[in-house]
Amino acid sequence: MTDPSAPPTDQLAATTLNVGAVSSSVARAEFSDRVPIRSIISRPDGGSGLAGQKVRAGGWVKTGRKADKDAFAFLELNDGSCPGNLQVIVEASLWDLGQLVPTGTCVVVDGELKLPPAGTKQKVELRAEKVLHVGPVDPAKYPLPKMRLTLEFLRDFVHLRSRTNTISAVARIRNALAYATHTFLQKHGFLYVHTPIITTSDCEGAGEMFQVTTLFSEAEKLEEELKENPPPSEADVEAARVLVKEKGEVVSQLKSAKASKQEISASVDELKKAKETLSKLEERSKLRPGIPQKDMKTDYTQDFFARQAFLTVSGQLQVESYACALSNVYTFGPTFRAENSHTSRHLAEFWMVEPEIAFADLEDDMNCAEAYVKFMCQWLLDNCIEDMEFMADKFDKGCIDRLKMVASTPFKRLSYTEAIEVLEDSVKNGKKFENEVKWGIDLASEHERFLTEVKFQKPVIVYNYPKDIKAFYMRLNDDNKTVAAMDVLVPKVGELVGGSQREERYDIIQQRIKEMGLPVEPYEWYLDLRRYGTVKHSGFGLGFERMILFATGLENIRDVIPFPRYPGRADL
Repeated sequence: MTDPSAPPTDQLAATTLNVGAVSSSVARAEFSDRVPIRSIISRPDGGSGLAGQKVRAGGWVKTGRKADKDAFAFLELNDGSCPGNLQVIVEASLWDLGQLVPTGTCVVVDGELKLPPAGTKQKVELRAEKVLHVGPVDPAKYPLPKMRLTLEFLRDFVHLRSRTNTISAVARIRNALAYATHTFLQKHGFLYVHTPIITTSDCEGAGEMFQVTTLFSEAEKLEEELKENPPPSEADVEAARVLVKEKGEVVSQLKSAKASKQEISASVDELKKAKETLSKLEERSKLRPGIPQKDMKTDYTQDFFARQAFLTVSGQLQVESYACALSNVYTFGPTFRAENSHTSRHLAEFWMVEPEIAFADLEDDMNCAEAYVKFMCQWLLDNCIEDMEFMADKFDKGCIDRLKMVASTPFKRLSYTEAIEVLEDSVKNGKKFENEVKWGIDLASEHERFLTEVKFQKPVIVYNYPKDIKAFYMRLNDDNKTVAAMDVLVPKVGELVGGSQREERYDIIQQRIKEMGLPVEPYEWYLDLRRYGTVKHSGFGLGFERMILFATGLENIRDVIPFPRYPGRADL
């Protein structure tokens, strides 16, 4: 019998599983001395073909109960490798069962896989022979009890919520979509480029950016320092000036008197020290508490980057510079927006996938976006079906059918003008929208969802938008009213992808920057791409969290990112 009082980690470290006892048909974790639960229960036979094999398994208890007058306990163990649990049976002779059964307890055991009694839902169970590790939980304090918890409640425990069935399923789906993204783009010859998170240009021109500055912290430090070591008074500075003058006169006198080299050298050294002291005193006398000002405005030349800097809202502009040298590139990383919005569709920090294609026009861009979205949907169906079945059972019965439809259906394409006509016709036929429909508006979510869910019942690509509602870098069409922009609309979320052919003509993009009231100086480097070897190119951005919302059917974007940031909350 294992001593329950012995340090559990020591037992785990000291015990090595007899590898020869584990059948080669059981896939062990490559960097851990255990068998992932997925390798056991996600087989086509549910693990029954592994009966008789010795394995080491570890995980966290989802549910636990004692049975047969506390002679043994049933533990539903999950290690996050799949949605399902492995049933582990532990006899009381092996460990204090009271420590094992609370939800959230971490347990590692060696044991033998057995076929359960006929009529049970499990295809296989693990009979523990040795308990190697127990990470106990106090049920009275553990914040995630064994009951159905709302997603809103779980947002208060972002560090623990990944232990729940829903958030762990979302994590695996998110991982699968990220893997699918890299797989698709790498397969098609795109180079992954890491664009900066700190930027000095506003890609969207919206101005809703988080500022990056050390001015406040430096001002606080200076204020504290000046309290402890006040700046010199004018009298102190004047005294130092008098001393420099006196030391200078002494040097002059010694030189006139043709004193020895040694005397003159010593006197010059004293003069240098006096000048250095004066310089320091003059510098400190200029110090003032507060944010540095120049011409009644904040002096950003005193900031860390010697200019205003922000958290990026998009890596597009920077990745374009690589597209104009390496042809097909993409960036995939966090982006930020300081929009004080509390809706279920907005985050302050979110992830974007942004491919950029040189020698490509708007049609090429639409083709790439459509192929990419279809690839991701098929990838989930092929590689993440267990988690998708969980989401279908618990949240959105139609989520799998939606993935199948998108993966197999050609997207409907129509111009913005045609889309407005469709919406206007629907209004004439009695459809009511909260937002007015007329040419020139930015389509609202209700308009987008009507087009994709009601009118066409498939994904829709709307292209050639009015120039006044789109960014400066989108290529101006020959009508001088629209730009070569496109949005991919899908059921459930509306806009999933936004992209465009980029304006490659120097004079036109320069004019567009001025028209939108943006300063030219921060974009001079971007204009260089048009000055030197300009090329037709296109690209798009896919909101990664929106893709997860679309796939899972969840309603709130805060539940599909591991650590959501939104107004008032930035936990951990």
